[in-house]
Amino acid sequence: MKISDKFKQGKTVFSFEVFPPKKTSPIDTILNALEQMKNLSPDYFSVTYGAGGSNPGKTLEIASKIKNEYHIEALAHLTCINSTKEDVSRVLKSFKEENIDNILALRGDIVPDSIPKTDFKHANELCDYIKSEGDFHLAGACYPEVHCDAENQIEDIHNLKKKVDAGAEFLISQLFFDNGAFYRFLEHTKIAGIDVPVEAGIMPVTNKKQIERMVSMCGVSLPAKFSKIMQKYENNPEALRDAGIAYAIEQIVDLIANDVDGIHLYTMNNPYVATKIKEAVDSLL
Repeated sequence: MKISDKFKQGKTVFSFEVFPPKKTSPIDTILNALEQMKNLSPDYFSVTYGAGGSNPGKTLEIASKIKNEYHIEALAHLTCINSTKEDVSRVLKSFKEENIDNILALRGDIVPDSIPKTDFKHANELCDYIKSEGDFHLAGACYPEVHCDAENQIEDIHNLKKKVDAGAEFLISQLFFDNGAFYRFLEHTKIAGIDVPVEAGIMPVTNKKQIERMVSMCGVSLPAKFSKIMQKYENNPEALRDAGIAYAIEQIVDLIANDVDGIHLYTMNNPYVATKIKEAVDSLL
């Protein structure tokens, strides 16, 4: 099923993101988490792509289990900056063999001390190539507070429009903690003529290192209310976890009340967090 069709069913789409374990960790760590999260009946799971870019690794195994054993739609991530066209074609063939036809097309991170390949420089180029390779359904990423490599929001929105024009049927946002920033972003996309559904990416912060890493990597802004919560509970792990969950729930309730197209929950492979949040908002969906 095309995941984009789920946005036409008259309800708020609710999805989970999971990621493969590190190479040194057994795949059972994520499979055990999935066993618990599948019972929460998300509209789909997205599965992130391994670092490096040329090997689908455990992404395919996890996505296949979700789609073919759990019978829940899977959105497999695919990056391109470190891949050749031959690499991408090989991955697409393996996806098709496992009945995976929904793909989140991403540029991907530039790996330190590694020279990027030259076949793809941007995600819209990957979208074009995937469309030429077969009947796949594409999603794209968007950045409410501007992609770190863009000079400004105008350039960022312009590039996003290219991605949609190249075939992205819906968008998933980077995490944010200020709903106002997300609403302003939506206004800008409408002005630019971007008319595909946009899911709001929500990450419940459950520990101090997590938020420091996210701010460093993504450049997200921290509202005063959020910062006070982090400061008050930073030395109390259980209280910080619960406060982070409560903040995420408050964000989601507000987003649903404002008719957001969907909520994409960055679960961090944590069934406890996913369960608490999904149960709290289930009646609103």
